[in-house]
Amino acid sequence: MKIITTTEALQEFCNEAARRPYVTVDTEFLRERTYYSKLCLVQLAYKDDDSQDAVLVDPLVKGLSLEPLYELFKDVGVVKVFHAARQDLEIFFVDAGLIPTPLFDTQVAAMVCGFGDQVGYETLVRKIAQSSLDKSSRFTDWSRRPLSDAQQKYALADVTHLRDIYEFLSEKLDKSGRKKWVAEEMAVLNDPATYQVDPDEAWKRVKTRTNSGRFLAVVRELARFRETYAQSNNVPRNRVFKDDALVELASTKPENEKDLSRSRLLLREARKGPIADGIMEAVKAGLNVPNDALPKPDRSREKLQVNPAIADMLRVLLKAKAEQEGVAQKLIASSQDLDVLAAGGRDIPALKGWRGEVFGKSAIELCEGRVGLAVDGLKVVTVAR
Repeated sequence: MKIITTTEALQEFCNEAARRPYVTVDTEFLRERTYYSKLCLVQLAYKDDDSQDAVLVDPLVKGLSLEPLYELFKDVGVVKVFHAARQDLEIFFVDAGLIPTPLFDTQVAAMVCGFGDQVGYETLVRKIAQSSLDKSSRFTDWSRRPLSDAQQKYALADVTHLRDIYEFLSEKLDKSGRKKWVAEEMAVLNDPATYQVDPDEAWKRVKTRTNSGRFLAVVRELARFRETYAQSNNVPRNRVFKDDALVELASTKPENEKDLSRSRLLLREARKGPIADGIMEAVKAGLNVPNDALPKPDRSREKLQVNPAIADMLRVLLKAKAEQEGVAQKLIASSQDLDVLAAGGRDIPALKGWRGEVFGKSAIELCEGRVGLAVDGLKVVTVAR
């Protein structure tokens, strides 16, 4: 096993990889104690008979620059292959402000090829590469050095088997004409907004039972402070204070440290110092928001007049179409999509692009009474009315 510890060695490998049609990529990282992931290892491989076609890159070595890798990521002549790429891509975007292109995610491709919802890498290794993985090193501390032989073997397996999986799925997509489907799905992963968390929008992820505009204004300010503080200090947002504590603070509206000391849910270290100051300033800011600038809860789901019978028929249609096309149901349409359809809504992803071709057109015809459902042998089919 080759571990790259110098920029020169990384440059040499990337030069070789740039001559190939694709390179497989994976990372190992830690995030339990930080807001941003700490990159501990990068695994790379390309297809070659050379025994050195798969390497581990140690970004923790002093003086090693990942710039050669980032230049490879910009090379549009080399496909960058990941599995479940979201977290890996976030690491590179935060570190270098770039997203590897062109990008291929084998988890998405496998869903398009009928391997089920959010299929795991281990499953694909077993079904496509006809091999197995030793997962004993999965939850080890990847920041410790030296890496054990078991850790190195585990890490390399994440990119060596990925070559066979990519080639199998790519060929299957070529034969089925569905590569454009995968390309549509890559749009979210290729969008920088996917990896950017706006503190002003953080409050929308907090679940509350109260829809009072004033209460939500305090929630918004507290969530904004927490996100900003967590980003600035590179600590997990839950280490600042958890959601249940945030909701409690929005209810009790503390004005001083004595008030904070009465909190049941607030961490001790958050009851004084900069976090305590930030909490009280956020509460004050929320209470001072003008009435015409108060946040409004998303009531779109509450306004839906969902016809349960139509929703049930749409679920049957979705299952039938997914089985017919060999595509994971959740990739075509979500339960919320079906409820929106059953309530007369039409602005949903399930009606656009390849989803519209596979399911959306028939779904609208069913909702509008132009087709019905019937049983043909062991299959459910649509019939014109």
